[in-house]
Formats: sequence, C-alpha cells, structure tokens
Amino acid sequence: MKIAVLGTGMVGRTLAGAFTALGHDAAIGTRDPGATSARTGPDMMGAPAFSEWHAANRHIPLMTFAEAAEAAELVVNATNGAGALDALGSAGAARLAGKVLMDVSNPLDFSQGMPPVLNPVNTDSLAERIQRAFPGARVVKTLNTMNAGLMVDPRRLADGDHSVFLSGDDPDAKAVVKGLLEELGHRDVIDLGDITTARGAEMLLPLWLRLYAALGTPNFNIKVVRAVE
Repeated sequence: MKIAVLGTGMVGRTLAGAFTALGHDAAIGTRDPGATSARTGPDMMGAPAFSEWHAANRHIPLMTFAEAAEAAELVVNATNGAGALDALGSAGAARLAGKVLMDVSNPLDFSQGMPPVLNPVNTDSLAERIQRAFPGARVVKTLNTMNAGLMVDPRRLADGDHSVFLSGDDPDAKAVVKGLLEELGHRDVIDLGDITTARGAEMLLPLWLRLYAALGTPNFNIKVVRAVE
C-alpha cells in the first residue's frame, strides 16, 4: 500500500519506518522539505533533527504535504494537533478525497504551559473537525493513546496484550486501518463507533500525561479487561 505520513516528528518518523519495514511504500510529507532538511538541533519535543534520522532512512522520500498525499492510497495525520487542519489543507481536499485518513494526533494546547490541555474537548474532537473540514476523506482516529514506540511495536509491553481504539464513520476505512494495526502487532483493537467517539479516545490524554509524570516513563498503555461471563 502507498502510505503518506504527514509530519516529520518522532511519531511520523516511527510510523513511516515501520510501514516501510512491513513492505508498504511509505513517504513523509512536510510543508517545506528544504527547510525541514536544513534544521539542526532537536525539535520542540526533543527529537533529533530530522536530517539526522533521514540520513539513515534515505529509502523513505521526503515530499511536500501535497506531493505525499497525491501519491498515496492512505494518508496518516501525524502532525502536531494544533497545526493538523492547516497541514491537511496544504495537502489539499481533492488529494484527500476518497482516501482513508488515519488521524493519530492529539489536540494538545500548550498556551497555558504544562501540562497541556485539550482543545477541543467534551463536545467536539480534532478527528471530528478534520472530518468536517475534509468531508471527502474517510477519517479514522486511532493510536493516539500511546507513544510512538508502542504504536509500531506493541509487544514491547506484556506481549502486546493491551488495547488500541478505532473511531470513524466508514466501516471499510476502519477495516483497512484495523488491518494495518494488526500488521504492526496489535491484538486488542476496539471499535468505539462513529467519529464522535474520538472524543473519548482524545480525552484519555490528560490521564496519559499524569500517568507519564507518575511513572516516569512513556512506555505504558491501557488494557481493557472484560468480565468473564
């Protein structure tokens, strides 16, 4: 499958590398490839400069958002949540129309300092805003409740015995995303329902942030334990 991963941070890099390792044809999209390649030093989340990662991963092309989306069958939004709509707008609604748009980002608002808050929250979600802004895309929310390493290697914890969620209005699109998750090794994929259920998945982030602070590591996830009947 041809996959465009929009976003050059740790999540985008990790997903693009994993999809390529699985045999997919992955590319990374950014606003300005020249500027992205020219940056030095760590990014805002502390990840090494993209150029350092790309030097070891030249098989994964770096393109503009529009070029990556144009060539793809499936598009992954791995951009900063605050800039997601703008980035997807740069990709272009026509290039996203009809395609599965896998949204793994979170609407974190750092304007009031740390820890960040969610914006939107409760009565809306970033995934819903994306679906409204790009009605021709088939948006599926997933993977936003864990760190990048666990997204692509769930067996790092408890032999992969933890949960990942799906939200979206298109059953066929969710089936495609579920297949990708299973390729990555996820065993407990829970379909929460339509795109409005992404509110619940996004609202796990305040708890995730507090757990990160309490545990001192991002290497954890949530497991839904069912009652024995």
